[in-house]
Amino acid sequence: MPLICESLAAVPAGNSHGGSIITHAWNPKDYGQHSAAQQAWAHELIAKLALAGDERVLDLGCGEGKVTAEIAACLPSGSALGLDLSCDMIAFARERFPSEQYPNLRFIEGDMLDLPFDEEFDVVFSNAALHWVPDHGRVFSGIAHALRPGGRILLQMGGRGNAAPIMAIANEMLADDPWRKLFAGLAPSYAFYGPEEERELLEAAGLTPLRAELIGKDMAFDLPDGLAGWVRTIWHLYLKPLPEDLRPAFIEEVVSRYVERFPSADGRIHVPMVRLEVEAVRDPEP
Repeated sequence: MPLICESLAAVPAGNSHGGSIITHAWNPKDYGQHSAAQQAWAHELIAKLALAGDERVLDLGCGEGKVTAEIAACLPSGSALGLDLSCDMIAFARERFPSEQYPNLRFIEGDMLDLPFDEEFDVVFSNAALHWVPDHGRVFSGIAHALRPGGRILLQMGGRGNAAPIMAIANEMLADDPWRKLFAGLAPSYAFYGPEEERELLEAAGLTPLRAELIGKDMAFDLPDGLAGWVRTIWHLYLKPLPEDLRPAFIEEVVSRYVERFPSADGRIHVPMVRLEVEAVRDPEP
């Protein structure tokens, strides 16, 4: 499989979850500094795996590698493989977790829409990645081929309604100049699925859904700078269309409008998040 590292294109408004993977020029260090919530959610998700210690695990959208390394630490007789489309993320992960020190941990560049594996894994895991991929059906088909019979998947991603209040503010801004001209009136769209859609796609891929549910989470920041760092690091679909010199102004306006509109009693800034958590299996062979 060719390893792909491309510039992204935003998904148009009204996207029906079709199309190719959304990839971006990620900054691994910046992401690491502004992804504490994602790390905490990943830690909770890993606990739900209840690993025996001898499994072979595939982590899709592994990013800078710290979650995959946490999984590998639970596998004294197994191994973990992290896959990500970002060249920068994979380079950072390999440097931070060298194979000499982590012999059961590897990282490869690759596209989760074109998984090259054939019955190689006991578990497929993913945290905070699949909302970048409009075509979940194609991902699930690749997972079904990657799993051994009886293998299982546990995935968590942004789900329907994720970060809705702050994204509504950003979308309001797109009706005003100078943003209106730059976005041509189209609001970016992430692949935030609901449970019903995921179940249908899992079944179509030959997987048996065990659970698909939306889970509310709270993302909290002590200062507006923290919220701004999260927007700067994560909001590629909103920032990519903007000239680089206008991005700080866009971020500042999003943050200031949100803080003004949603004050909190404890003085912190809270963003309501919705995660879609999915658990399924590949049925054992008869």
